[in-house]
Amino acid sequence: MELNGKRIGFGITGSYCTFAVVFPEIRRLIDAGAVVSPIMSEAAASVDTRFGKAKDFINEIEQMCGQRLITTIAEAEPIGPRRLLDLLIIAPCTGNTLAKMANGITDTSILMAAKAQLRNERPVLVAVSTNDGLSNNAANIGLLLNRRHVYMVPFGQDDPDGKSRSLVADMTLVLPAAAMALEGKQIQPLLIQFKLVSDNRSSE
Repeated sequence: MELNGKRIGFGITGSYCTFAVVFPEIRRLIDAGAVVSPIMSEAAASVDTRFGKAKDFINEIEQMCGQRLITTIAEAEPIGPRRLLDLLIIAPCTGNTLAKMANGITDTSILMAAKAQLRNERPVLVAVSTNDGLSNNAANIGLLLNRRHVYMVPFGQDDPDGKSRSLVADMTLVLPAAAMALEGKQIQPLLIQFKLVSDNRSSE
C-alpha cells in the first residue's frame, strides 16, 4: 500500500535507548509521503537520560514532522471523535504501555491515542521494547496479538545471553509493517532473530 497522504500518528514511549533507531523510521515514513503527527508519553517528553535531553528530542521530532507534539491526554482525545488518523504507530512501546494497553488502562497521551484509534476500528501498530517480554509481559503480548486492529512490528530477543526475557522490535521494519497494517494484515514473520549493532542499545 502507498503511504502517500496517509495520516499516521507516531507514539513514542520511554524506552529512551531505542530513540536513536526509531527517529530515522519517522523520517522514512515522511519521505514515503505520510503525514506524521508526533505523540510522546509524558515520561518520554520530560525525562533527561544518558541517551539525551527531552527538549532536544522534542525539537528534533517537531522539526522533522512540521507539527506540534501531542503530550497530554487532553490533546490526544480528539483523535477519536475527529477521526484524525489512518494509523497509529507506538514505537518504542515499553512494557508498561504494553501492559496498560492490553488491560484497558488509559492514563497517558499514547494510551488515549490508542483507545481513540481503536474506537474507530482503525489500526494500531506496536513495536515492543521491554525487558520482561518473555516473563511478566508475555501474557499481555498474547492478549494484544488476539486484539482486533492491533498489529506488531516483528520482534525478537535483543540479548539472549545477558537478558534472556527481553524483547525488542526490529525498528527497521516499521515502514513495511505500517503498510501491511493499513491493509489489515500482520507482517510476517512475526518472530525474528537479530543482533543489535551497538552494545549501548538495549530495551528498557
